[in-house]
Amino acid sequence: MYYLELLINGIAAGGTYALFAVGLTMVYGIFRFINFAHGEMIAWGAYGVLLFLAPPFGLPLWLAIILALALTAGIALASERIAFRPLAGRAPLVLLIASIGVSFVLRGILQFIFGADLQSYGVEISGRIEIFGLVATYIQLAMLGLSLTFFAGLYVLLRFTLLGKTLRAVADNAELFGIMGLPLARVRLVVWSLGALFAATGGILLALDTNLEPYMGLTNLLKAFAAVLLGGAGNVFGALLGGLIIGVGENLGTAIISPGYKDLIAFAVVVIMLLFRPQGLFAVKSGVR
Repeated sequence: MYYLELLINGIAAGGTYALFAVGLTMVYGIFRFINFAHGEMIAWGAYGVLLFLAPPFGLPLWLAIILALALTAGIALASERIAFRPLAGRAPLVLLIASIGVSFVLRGILQFIFGADLQSYGVEISGRIEIFGLVATYIQLAMLGLSLTFFAGLYVLLRFTLLGKTLRAVADNAELFGIMGLPLARVRLVVWSLGALFAATGGILLALDTNLEPYMGLTNLLKAFAAVLLGGAGNVFGALLGGLIIGVGENLGTAIISPGYKDLIAFAVVVIMLLFRPQGLFAVKSGVR
């Protein structure tokens, strides 16, 4: 029973990691670079809720979450317009370095506004459900439920809508897509907005379950990297599976090692995958699948 509860905890955490990883792999699948600033979307989503909960706003939690998601999407779009679009067509290394710079700037602004201390929302969501002796908290159920909802929506978008087909076409051959005069600007808007919304939602869920601190984006970005490496860069649903594997591995690992060292598992996955299978377990030849 103990291991089953660890498994449930791992699936709930893995769903959140998958939210982080999907946004990261979508940007890679379309624009072919790893966006280090993606981690700050996690932190800004979480801190955005804190901003709108506190005075002078004092908004209810549900409205604060909606505004925080909108704020995070706006930050992502502004970053793309100011820092990344002018560098379009440059080598991936140039974009990578630019994303590291954007990450430092966004984290610095976050620390300037909110400070470096641990914080919490001050909103208690208590309660749990017990089924056949297995216990799950409401927060864990929310983490799992929202993750499933987001991924179901993403699946419908990519498989059954014109916009989804457009995203897959750009991922397969962005140059040909541009030559044909198709709306690449709309693709940029959708990809950066979706990536930010996925990251911010995961950050909010994480903050509801634990606490907020300025480096939460960086810490969880590394877990998102591990999930992307497992799933294969550019593979959206591979990132989902990778996130679940990381979450389950972390929580089952606490039966062997101290919970304080469970982040070690994600780092170990990164190193092992880079050494032995850098293309990932579910690699695709190119693009968002």
